[in-house]
Parts: sequence; structure tokens; C-alpha cells
Amino acid sequence: MDARPTPGKLPRDWATPWPQVVAAIGDCWQAHKRTELHPPDRLTGWSLDDRDPAVIRQMLPCCRWLYHDYFQVRTDGWEHIPDDGQVMLIGSHNGGMAAPDTSMMTYDWWQRFGPDRLIYGLMDQRVWQAMPGVGRLAAQAGAVRAHPKMALAALDRGASVLIYPGGVRDVFRPHSLRHQVCLGENQAFIKLALQKSLPIIPTISYGAHSTLLVLADLYPWLKQLNDRGMPWLWGIDPTVFPIYLGLPWGLGIGPLPNIPWPMPMHTRVCPPIKFDRYGMEAARDRAYVQACHQQVKETMQGELDRLVAEQNDKF
Repeated sequence: MDARPTPGKLPRDWATPWPQVVAAIGDCWQAHKRTELHPPDRLTGWSLDDRDPAVIRQMLPCCRWLYHDYFQVRTDGWEHIPDDGQVMLIGSHNGGMAAPDTSMMTYDWWQRFGPDRLIYGLMDQRVWQAMPGVGRLAAQAGAVRAHPKMALAALDRGASVLIYPGGVRDVFRPHSLRHQVCLGENQAFIKLALQKSLPIIPTISYGAHSTLLVLADLYPWLKQLNDRGMPWLWGIDPTVFPIYLGLPWGLGIGPLPNIPWPMPMHTRVCPPIKFDRYGMEAARDRAYVQACHQQVKETMQGELDRLVAEQNDKF
């Protein structure tokens, strides 16, 4: 693993020359603008064929700068992922809509296995509604709608999948809960793993929670107003409505796009979680599925506790 600055300290001397940084960001912007040339029924997150390794290669220089200079990422545990075959990665993420730990994990995959090794990440369907340009570009990078049928289609194709079961509640959880794994009540990923006889490989991170400081979630109060007749903006139920400190708003209200603060991060791929039973019968056993879900949550929490303790020992 390459030496990196101590986590917790802001980056000072960025190694990448600024002309290269500007060119890399420009390449990503051009890829974003080219999505407008596609028909409206393309790049919607409902097709596995929208993933384009050429677009991924165009994005790599910008991701490389973000990885090495902006976030100064440390990582470990990649030996738990075999060099071929498919895997199911299950994560807990941070940092608002930018979700920098997710994008840096994805970049690590591309660097280690190449853009041609198939992996699809499940992304909240509302991204295509609220930010269609971002959704269309993400589709070319391998994002599909967070729907069981898309995950199943990817697995049937022999691809790997990256799933964050906690969704927006996870990525916008308050800073006070930053060290708690949030998988919600979503058990669909457990059923998929059992059906396909796949172990689950957890991914966790430290530091991304400091790129956006979520103070509280106002959603319960707004939901009461919605029940009394107040419409949701753009007709989209956001599920969360955070109040946070972060760029570029300073004090932000609502699940708005944000620019993550350049805080160092540590990502980790954990050992696989294997269950005692697999197959359709196991996937239909509600009690067993619940037990497997609890096993994954407890295992991930233990791994995150260890990572947090390691970071605290450095200070």
C-alpha cells in the first residue's frame, strides 16, 4: 500500500500539476455533455448495456486526482476479492449525494481489475429524476436503478454488484451516527445472495462522514406536513431531509447535491461472509433471511468498530 498523509489532516501539497487537473475535470465534463446526444430512452438505469468502458477510461484521470490528491485515500483488504468471477459487495456509505467513499471504492475496482471487468452499482432511482445528467453519466459508468430485477439481471450476466442497502438514509445519516452501520430493513440483497449462492463481501470506510456534517434529519416533521397536504418538491418523496454543514451551501437543507470537503479517507474490503444454507428454499425462509441480515449487520459493525479504533489510535 502506498504511503499517504496521516488521516485527519487536510491535504496541502497536491502532487498532480494543475493543468493536468483542469484537463481531467474537462474530460469528465465532456463525457457528461455527450450524454445529451443519446435518445431520452437511453441511459435511464434500466439497461445493463449502457455501461461503456470507453467512458470509464475517460473518467479515470479525474478519479485518480480525487483519489490521490483530494481525498488521499488509504485502502486495504482487496485480497478478499478474487481476480475473476463475480462477487456481491455490500457497503455502508457516507457524505451525502456525493458519496465520495462509494466513488473511490469504484475507482479502486477499475484500477485493480480494469474497466472491462463487469461490475454494476445500484443507485437510488430518484437521482435520474432530480439530476438526470448525473444519472445518465453514472449509467455509462455502470450504475443501474436500485431495483431487485436489475441486481438479478447483472448477476445472471455474470457481473459483480455493489449494493448499499441503507440507501439515502445511510448516506445522509447524522454525524452523531457516523460510526453505526445502517442497512435499514432492506433484505432483498440477502435473498439474492442466497439464490445465487454468493458470499457477501462487506465494504466500509472512515473519513467520508467528515466531508459533509449532517446535523439532523427533518424528514419526520416534513412527512407530517405532507400527510396534511403539502406537496413534495418536484413530486419526489426524498425519504430524508437533512440539515447539514458543507460545500457549497455552508448551511444546507434538504438532500441537495454537495461538494465534499477534501478530507482523507480510509476504505476497507472485509473478509467474505458465508452462510450455512443457500438456494431458493433458503431465500424463501423469512426467519433465515432475517438471521442472515442480522449476521451481516453485526459483522459489518464489528469491522467498522475496528477501523474506527485503528484511526483513533493514530492520534
